[in-house]
Amino acid sequence: MNELVLATGNPNKVAELSELLGGQWTVHRRPDDLPETVEDGETLQENAAKKAFEVHVATGSAALADDTGLFVATLGGRPGVRSARFAGPDATAEDNLRLLLDEMSGATNRAAYFETVLVLVDANGGQTVVSGRCDGMIANGRAGRGGFGYDPVFVPADGDGRSFGEMTADEKHAISHRGRALRALCHELA
Repeated sequence: MNELVLATGNPNKVAELSELLGGQWTVHRRPDDLPETVEDGETLQENAAKKAFEVHVATGSAALADDTGLFVATLGGRPGVRSARFAGPDATAEDNLRLLLDEMSGATNRAAYFETVLVLVDANGGQTVVSGRCDGMIANGRAGRGGFGYDPVFVPADGDGRSFGEMTADEKHAISHRGRALRALCHELA
């Protein structure tokens, strides 16, 4: 069994990644005493790589980092790489969701996609990069209590009309950006 340290302090991401990686690796969460990585990259890959390398250097273990963005057509691709900080540097998920719905008010083009980039830095410092994408649309309002972040307003094109927030974890993982990226990673490492 391979040991892997996740380069995230977000408990929702830790739970989701641990669930998706179940059986492949023994997963450890980011050490509490490790300072948060400053996500100042211009791309998802830059941010994910920075997080993975920082955790690898600090722990000496293999490290997995992701960076995920929500790209909304009518907003010119925003919030994109700044999705977690859309409403400001100290914004909560609720703040970000509220701002998104405010900015989308009255928009007819509601097309959007989620993209996740995963960077795995192995115990020797080697790097594997994969990505996953899920196309969909932004709903007019929230639906469901599941998931996290923008999930209650994102309706995936591959789904049945429900938001990620209305789906079970297994339903979401089957079609989500993060699920696709993790399956791509498992394929790369097979």
